[in-house]
Amino acid sequence: MTFPAAPASALSSLCAQGFSGYPKGAALFFKDKTMNLDTLTFGELKQIAALFSSASNPQPSENRRGSIGAQLIGKYVIARCYSAGVHAGTVEAVDGENVILRDSRRLWSWKAADGVALSGVAQHGLKAGSKLDVLNPRIYLTGVCELIPVAHGVGESINAHK
Repeated sequence: MTFPAAPASALSSLCAQGFSGYPKGAALFFKDKTMNLDTLTFGELKQIAALFSSASNPQPSENRRGSIGAQLIGKYVIARCYSAGVHAGTVEAVDGENVILRDSRRLWSWKAADGVALSGVAQHGLKAGSKLDVLNPRIYLTGVCELIPVAHGVGESINAHK
């Protein structure tokens, strides 16, 4: 079993307690030097903190290059949530089921111009009788279970809907 290089004096007591994924009593191997806990510089403390923060606070996978969520950033979508209803707007950020939309509208009730589901709205727009709320500059949605990119021109028609 290998572990990342880390300053001995700063981590040896933590490792003896089984801290941060290191098994109790684990031996750590160091490349260059050991550090005295009483004489650590601010820069060395930041390096130690980085060792633990990257493991315990991973970056959201959806915002990494090439992920599905990252591919939708900047695109106009219809977002369906478990409890917050349906919204249409431009994706600003995605983190799992959490999404930030800008220039969005809540679709209070909707009828697809063609089709019977939100996919029909995304592809063909809205039919008369749909009810939408006012334009919202920015909204943070939780519990997003569906993001549907809209066809060319549909976003403009949703924003213009009265």
